[in-house]
Amino acid sequence: MIIRPYHHDQDQTSVHRIWREVHWIDKDQEPFMDHFLSSCKALVAEIDQAAECLVASTKGDFQYLQQPLPLSAISGVTTSRIARKQGLAGRMTAQMVASDAAEGAAVSALGMFEQGFYNRLGFGTGPYENFLYFDPADLLIDQAFRVPKRLSQDDWEIIHQAMCARQRGHGSVNLHAAMVVRAELGWGGKGFGLGYQDGPDGQLSHFMWIKGDQENGPYEVNMLIYQNAAQLLELLALLKSLGDQIRLVGIFEPPEIQVQDLIRQPFKGRKQSKRSAFEQRHRAEAFWQIRICDLQACIEAVHVPGDSVAFNLELTDPIENFLDEDQAWRGIGGKYHLSLGPESQVATGFSEGLPVLKASVGAFSRLWLGVRPASGLAITDELEGPADLLRALDQLLRLPKAHLGWEF
Repeated sequence: MIIRPYHHDQDQTSVHRIWREVHWIDKDQEPFMDHFLSSCKALVAEIDQAAECLVASTKGDFQYLQQPLPLSAISGVTTSRIARKQGLAGRMTAQMVASDAAEGAAVSALGMFEQGFYNRLGFGTGPYENFLYFDPADLLIDQAFRVPKRLSQDDWEIIHQAMCARQRGHGSVNLHAAMVVRAELGWGGKGFGLGYQDGPDGQLSHFMWIKGDQENGPYEVNMLIYQNAAQLLELLALLKSLGDQIRLVGIFEPPEIQVQDLIRQPFKGRKQSKRSAFEQRHRAEAFWQIRICDLQACIEAVHVPGDSVAFNLELTDPIENFLDEDQAWRGIGGKYHLSLGPESQVATGFSEGLPVLKASVGAFSRLWLGVRPASGLAITDELEGPADLLRALDQLLRLPKAHLGWEF
């Protein structure tokens, strides 16, 4: 069994088979997988001279409050039917995280198939994302909208530009390679885009990408991209206009608003449509995870109002159990002393007289991101400390809810 970099000419047929076996693509979508891999760094595990496990990552940036941090986006971990339960996915993902961290990634993020697997590599679960299904005709939007521009898969470059220029907040992600968008538009089924070119020199400024192929829906808004509130409201007004034909749409809740505020009689709609093909509903799901890879960069990005809180941190990082001794980066476990506040700092070693917080990397990453307060993580995750310290961190780290805003 050999773990090595992916080589397109040698491995293309094998990795296509892996993704078909896990039902990520069908035969017609194989070219989009090739577009995706052309923009990634990828590892494969070779068994009997064929690739049977694939792990890919792509570079991006992760916004913490107002500061972008270098991101390693683990964008594909897949194992063939004959290579399951060999420990390949965990070992290869750890190697990819370590490689990206050695190249400067401050954080690593991924979408999880189930909670628990990637916790072994130091990942912690992000906050709930809200996904709502409703009749677009029920939107309480009463404003004019302009005739939009049609967008197709061929517009992947201007779509990527618009996504990177969108309004961003805490926890948002940009992926640097435009080819990622070309792949995303192609392999997820039939879709279409509608948008507006209000940017400099007529650049695409705000748009939505909608997937579905039934006359009356359901449809899903996979991308809702805008630069300000006025553009968001124009897109929602445009979405409402489709309610003449489409009876159900699904949408991720934008971070700035509560979508239920804009739906006419949401509870009545859910009750009347229950168990129908057009059932209106609201789902909350925490499906992505994150971990700190560069502790100094992540701590120095913390600028929060209030009195500074100083403490010692005993950090455990389970990823080291999956890495070879000669790996350049072997996790961030160790003893540190920190000061968090308007200006934040971290240094190695304990400082005498400070209270001690003990945490796994996954739990501390969740605290740093603001997923849950310290006192809550002390109940449900691998984090413990004196009650006074937990209360002080609860008061200090009152952060906006993190939203990726870009699925990968």
